[in-house]
Amino acid sequence: MAAMQGRSQGLKKGSNVTAEPVRSVQNIKAISKLLSDKPRDLLLWTMGINNGLRASDLVKLKVKQVSSLKVGDTLDITEQKTKKQNILVINKTTHKALANYLKKCRPKNSDYLFKSRKGTNNPLTSQTVGRLIKGWCQAINLPGQYSSHTLRKTWGYQMRTAFGAGVELMCERYNHSNPAVTMRYLGIEDREIHGVLMNDIG
Repeated sequence: MAAMQGRSQGLKKGSNVTAEPVRSVQNIKAISKLLSDKPRDLLLWTMGINNGLRASDLVKLKVKQVSSLKVGDTLDITEQKTKKQNILVINKTTHKALANYLKKCRPKNSDYLFKSRKGTNNPLTSQTVGRLIKGWCQAINLPGQYSSHTLRKTWGYQMRTAFGAGVELMCERYNHSNPAVTMRYLGIEDREIHGVLMNDIG
């Protein structure tokens, strides 16, 4: 029902509605461990779940844009879908994954950060990112529906449940039109309303 509401009230039909976040910190760590010997994929996973940006914006990044960034630095980006301004933030976990990638893979400054392995300097597509994420989740026996939106949703779910971030803050980060869209996007609306209604008064 939530997915239907999302499509009828501003969210386009597709995996952006049905894709799930990785909810368990244990499973997040399991995927990170799985990717420990794949520096590019580990950086994609880490940067994605720590920023809440669309995969389509992450794959457009070039090495020269991020190679000199330190912990706490930000990078201004223009979202491909909305044309709105947003920022990439480098926290400690992302910086560690970035440094590991730069050291082990030694990409050129002109390379895409998440370069395709097909031999040309082309970035991964969002569809390829989705296939990678599905594969990672399957590898740790995680049931559910996952796509490129899982990166973005995992950030939102963890910010909401583990760190208590307000929906208004996440709405601004996601560049959604209003908090109701963010609630539907994260699939927490029905669950939270049910939780509130279960509170006893009197």
